[in-house]
Amino acid sequence: MGEFVKMETGEVAGVATLRLDRPKVNALSVPLLLELADCVSELTQRSDIRAVVLWGGTRAFSAGAELSELSQDDGDSVGDQISGVFERLEALPQITISAINGYALGGGCELAMATEFRLLGEKAVLGLPEILLGIIPGGGGTQRLTRLVGITKAKELIYSGRRIPASEALEIGLASAVYPDDQVYSEALKLAATYAAGPAALRQAKRAITEGSELPLKDALKLESEAFAASLETEDARIGMASFFESGPGKATFTGQ
Repeated sequence: MGEFVKMETGEVAGVATLRLDRPKVNALSVPLLLELADCVSELTQRSDIRAVVLWGGTRAFSAGAELSELSQDDGDSVGDQISGVFERLEALPQITISAINGYALGGGCELAMATEFRLLGEKAVLGLPEILLGIIPGGGGTQRLTRLVGITKAKELIYSGRRIPASEALEIGLASAVYPDDQVYSEALKLAATYAAGPAALRQAKRAITEGSELPLKDALKLESEAFAASLETEDARIGMASFFESGPGKATFTGQ
């Protein structure tokens, strides 16, 4: 188990929690990012884990990059390191969920955007304030935020560096749901459990959506066809179809295979 990122399993079948633990506000230091990268590498090989919750605890998800390291290092190397870890997180075969209490700012917000769903506490605050330091987001923020909320809103938020409350994040599509602060993590686990109990086809659906969104339509449709064919070859497809004919829709118990 790492010093700053702890992988916890066993609380919910098929679900792993990546717990950020670098007081006081989970600043994204180089050692933390290296531990996160190690966890992502392990998860890539874990067929028993089918959903992942990323949580920073009750105080703060992450207030952003460790500025002391950023000011001392080469900008290209820091940006590449952060982006590389986030890209690998985004590419995980598991379904990924961020549970956000408190601040998710700068690199912390970019980290959350690298997961598929963002569940927020009522007092959560999100933003990309890098422009106020005379720089721009360097961990995928200019690209992922634009894809999530649209180009005009992304420009407004990035150009101003404005922080937004959970209610606005939900309104613009940056958040998936908002819950009372003391329920965010438990609700994330519930959602993760739902996906962990789903069929192996979820991985193919994620692949088709994530990779296809970056392709021309013709190529994306070809990718979808390949993913569809792959889903038909799974044990879960046979289970699901047999269950449908015997008991109707929504009654199958999947194995993840």
